[in-house]
Amino acid sequence: MATVQTNDTAQQLAIPGKATGWGSAVNGGELLCLALATCFCNDIYREAKKKNIHVTKVVVEASAEFAAEGEAGYHLQYKAHVEGDASDEVLAQLIRDTDKVAEIQNTLRKGVPVSLLE
Repeated sequence: MATVQTNDTAQQLAIPGKATGWGSAVNGGELLCLALATCFCNDIYREAKKKNIHVTKVVVEASAEFAAEGEAGYHLQYKAHVEGDASDEVLAQLIRDTDKVAEIQNTLRKGVPVSLLE
């Protein structure tokens, strides 16, 4: 079980253990892709509301490649499909606009240093 918390709101996420032993059945690369997809999904609704667009469906697929142990991932990419009460052109622009302001995407693009606290 993992606990995530923002301010005073804590939530638990069930992440099963590996059937073969120690560790979780979901790896960090998969969770990184999930973070990217989840951020975009949440942000598309936020940005759509600003533009008075009613979004009825969002599908996000994210992927990355990881080579040798200890090396950074690469080819991190995602695609999104959005349905709503606007034209395809307007929804496509909403996707592009949301991509520019999505926090996880921008954090990864910036290459923020990560520090181990002791």
